[in-house]
Amino acid sequence: MGPSPRPRQIPVIVLAGFLGSGKTTLLNHLLHHGGGSRIGAIVNDFGAIEIDAMAVAGALGDSTVSLGNGCLCCAVDASELDVYLERLAHPAAGIDVIVIEASGIAEPRELVRMVLASEHPGIVYGGLVEVVDAAEFDDTRAKHPEIDRHLALADLVVVNKLDRAPDAGRVLDLVRSLTDRAAVVPARYGRIDPEFLFDCRPSEERVGQLSFDDLHDHSDGDEHAGHLHSAYDSLSFSSEVPLDPRRLMQFLDSRPEGLYRIKGYVDFGPYDVRNRYAVHAVGRFLRFYPERWAAADARLTQLVLIGSGIDAAALGKELEVCKSDAPHADEHGMWGVLRYVRDPEDEHPQEGPELGLA
Repeated sequence: MGPSPRPRQIPVIVLAGFLGSGKTTLLNHLLHHGGGSRIGAIVNDFGAIEIDAMAVAGALGDSTVSLGNGCLCCAVDASELDVYLERLAHPAAGIDVIVIEASGIAEPRELVRMVLASEHPGIVYGGLVEVVDAAEFDDTRAKHPEIDRHLALADLVVVNKLDRAPDAGRVLDLVRSLTDRAAVVPARYGRIDPEFLFDCRPSEERVGQLSFDDLHDHSDGDEHAGHLHSAYDSLSFSSEVPLDPRRLMQFLDSRPEGLYRIKGYVDFGPYDVRNRYAVHAVGRFLRFYPERWAAADARLTQLVLIGSGIDAAALGKELEVCKSDAPHADEHGMWGVLRYVRDPEDEHPQEGPELGLA
């Protein structure tokens, strides 16, 4: 018998930015345009609330109680945060994504650490989204020089209020220079495509956020007319030929600036004939999840890559180079992959699943 299936994991997104940058506006946009997904939010306080993505966004403010200092990272520790994550991640809640909206004075590094330190098997880190006010960016940096550190930590940067900035191009270039391989997305009124962050039509089988089948499955009606698809690029990669684990790790270790998300399934062929590997990467965060092949499964690699300003054609060629039809496996070939396999009972990477080497 194979191992028990891995529980569906809900992405937890940390939404940060200084006061007035537009975090709540962006969250309200997600609530109104979540495509039917159910969003759970933890907003600047001890309480976790459940929000239907189609509900009136104003219910968010009416349902929360602010802390005295409004700083989540100073008010709770990782174990307390787990209490609220447990409530939202419980299957009965039907939550598809959890957003932690940090206060304008919160320290994003600490919030990310708290999420990564969570012992809840039903959640997975969904990335740090930093929102900046393009019109006030220079003044904000002068008053809060720590913003440079926050941008360096971010997985996705939303440069908001670009319509109010007289030199929007300069601000975008400056923000890009301060990030560490983060995708930088321009926005007005906090309007970014929610599919950049989470599934809008959850499927039975998915890896954390966006399903392979749903990425390009949009209606031609007006429902998506306001979406900012032009703000990012995507690549869908499929291969019947297994991938060489060493080559894939070289690709992942050198993934370019702006490549925000990678997800899907990898077939390593003779390197592990029993398991396929679900891969989940957000910014610099990377994790593999081995899952037993079912007898009826077509042995394919299927990946989706999403980013801002990426060269999709070049990335596709690099993935083609990862293909290998070698009949035998190098016994040490999987070591790089196994560094990113997490034992569900342990925060540290495990020695690896039982491998079926040919």
